[in-house]
Amino acid sequence: MGKYVADEKRYENGMEYNRCGRSGVLLPKVSLGFWHNFGGIDYYECSRGIARYAFDHGITHFDLANNYGPPYGSAELTMGRLMDEDFRPYRDELFISTKAGYDMWPGPYGNWGSRKYLMASLDQSLGRMKIDYVDLFYSHRYDPDTPLEETLQALVDIVRAGKALYIGISRWPLDALKFAVKYLRERDTPLLIYQGRLNLLDRAPQEQGITDYCAKEGVGFISFSPLAQGLLTDRYLNGIPEDSRMTRDHFLKRNVLTPELLERLRRWNGIAESRGETLAEMALAWILHQKAVTSVLIGASSEAQLQKNLKCIDAEPFADGEVF
Repeated sequence: MGKYVADEKRYENGMEYNRCGRSGVLLPKVSLGFWHNFGGIDYYECSRGIARYAFDHGITHFDLANNYGPPYGSAELTMGRLMDEDFRPYRDELFISTKAGYDMWPGPYGNWGSRKYLMASLDQSLGRMKIDYVDLFYSHRYDPDTPLEETLQALVDIVRAGKALYIGISRWPLDALKFAVKYLRERDTPLLIYQGRLNLLDRAPQEQGITDYCAKEGVGFISFSPLAQGLLTDRYLNGIPEDSRMTRDHFLKRNVLTPELLERLRRWNGIAESRGETLAEMALAWILHQKAVTSVLIGASSEAQLQKNLKCIDAEPFADGEVF
């Protein structure tokens, strides 16, 4: 690929932006996740093409974590290379997030939510991505054994040190979320956003009261795994393709695709067709229609796939009370 010059019409190519809670931050309705397809095992020029296409179409938010790859850390190394080769002139237009909380390195200090782990991990992440700060730093998961005050104070101090502009949390239970909102607000470092799994098949954040609480308190919400690892696409409507992620039986298990689930997917696909949409477009649009949701966080294995999923922005609205 030659020298990258961003599309001059990148903010006129159809992207829409939502305010994140009660902050000054506007996030694109569709954000790009680096969980898959940006690791050391992936073809760099493909990853590069996806990132370029995303930015050229108004996706300003790139979401990473310390252990994204494989191997661990390699998605952030890819981001660092992208910064050097393509995105350095556009750094102030990008909203880059990373996280720490899952297994990253051996020993007692490379996991969970201690102050030592969070601070060391972010320093490593900044080095790999070749940037001075992240726009958003997350506690990647709730740690039941580390005092919440320790985890949250580390996040506050990270912001005060200028290494992150905003704080987020991911997959924390409601009671811990409530504690975090109060603790952070009292220290003038309000919680920007909550990241949780929300899709047509997994509505736990709604059932647990998390989205209602975020809406009430002015905290943004971003959905990861919005297509349930590909289940909410046309990929599995006729069974399990031989080249699909499910055949690897890793993140997406074969036994998930029960006859009952297949019947439900086909019914939803029929609704999508009646709306003039694909199942994936409708599934993403449904999330964006839900209370408190700021953005959906999608992965992409190609520019073509990303192009298709961006159509969710123009999807038909849902009727109030419409049940799926």
